[in-house]
Amino acid sequence: METSSMAAAAQSPQAAGAGPAPRRKKNSALRRLVRHRLALFGVAVILFLVLACSIGPLLLPFDDTTVDILARFSGPLSGAHVLGTDQLGRDMLARLLMAGRISLAVGFGSMILSMIIGVLIGVIAGYYGGVVGAVLMRFVDAVLCFPIIFLLLALAAFIKPSVGSIIFLLAATGWMEVARIVEGQIRSLRERDYAVAALALGAGDGRIMFKELLPNAVAPIVVSATLNVAYAILMESYISFLGYGIQPPTPSWGNMLGGAQSYLESAPWLAILPGVMIALAVTSINFIGDGLRDALDPRVEVQ
Repeated sequence: METSSMAAAAQSPQAAGAGPAPRRKKNSALRRLVRHRLALFGVAVILFLVLACSIGPLLLPFDDTTVDILARFSGPLSGAHVLGTDQLGRDMLARLLMAGRISLAVGFGSMILSMIIGVLIGVIAGYYGGVVGAVLMRFVDAVLCFPIIFLLLALAAFIKPSVGSIIFLLAATGWMEVARIVEGQIRSLRERDYAVAALALGAGDGRIMFKELLPNAVAPIVVSATLNVAYAILMESYISFLGYGIQPPTPSWGNMLGGAQSYLESAPWLAILPGVMIALAVTSINFIGDGLRDALDPRVEVQ
């Protein structure tokens, strides 16, 4: 009796520690993320942009479509227009905030859709392998053979531009890398003991794929999701700059930048302001992605 109680006491810390280990791991990752100064800066900037673009237009005295011909090309800090006006006399601050709504919505919307597509294809290809996996991944490789920019422009030329269609186009050209990442992760996890045990206990393929394997591959998926937002904002700006994206009078940072080409010398703020917003949003999201990557990888020392 005494020997068995001592054995139970020796084993009890391990048994007790087995439960909270995932929580400790999560807490450790959160602490590492908090210590990542650039990631915190990125989070603060993105939260500020989302809040400003959501509420800011409601607080301004000018609408983004209000035209004041007499105030055309007013410079920043001139009178009531804090950031000046454009070639039609529209308030630049109001237009930047409304454009931010569109650009951020396109970025996050296309990220969600591309992650759904990429994760589904990657999980199926990685779990089943064989002919199914080979066919799916060769399709991914075939799509990746096309230059993404030209593929995006070609598709945009045949689809009526709108916020919904741009989100669809960006998702259709941005899911391939996600699929490759997820496929590699699932392929390496499907032979783990917990997956084999779940299969032996009679769990279905769907449960094993989405309940057992996918949660253990969430770290690279989260990092890829943040980078997809930055990719989508850049691509939306690119195609809108070329005239294939969001169409005026609906503002986006990309079409504001495209409309400022003719006024680079006479009114440079028309190009500088949306350019700064694009750079700030994309850089901040990349900082968040770097912070998540470092926080979820214990081998990396966070500065």
